[in-house]
Amino acid sequence: MAITDPIADMLTRIRNANRAKHKEVEIPSSHIKVEIAKILKEEGYIKDYEFIKDNKQGIIKMQLKYEPSKKGVVSTIKRVSKPGLRIYVKKDRVVKILNGLGMSILSTSKGIITDKKARELGVGGELLCTLY
Repeated sequence: MAITDPIADMLTRIRNANRAKHKEVEIPSSHIKVEIAKILKEEGYIKDYEFIKDNKQGIIKMQLKYEPSKKGVVSTIKRVSKPGLRIYVKKDRVVKILNGLGMSILSTSKGIITDKKARELGVGGELLCTLY
């Protein structure tokens, strides 16, 4: 089965594992997915991630993070730009999610970065996803 939108598949796996209260989730790897996992760890949305080599593309194993009340740290994670409809934002149009409580992830000329970093660097790009 071919996946037409691998990033949406990654976000769906995280969302489903979070709702099912799993401790970890395995995702087929790609360069962009590893960068997104790195950002999620740096921003405190997941505990950790690990890249596992296999005979194919590799696997990303993520350890999900939960609050003491057993509620997931990620309450909403949503794909914005899709293969059928790409969404781009200019450097002066990068918006804050929930007044800075959430974040968006962009693909820019400087790499895969958060909305905060994009505003600091003064760059725009493709709006991949938002989460809070």
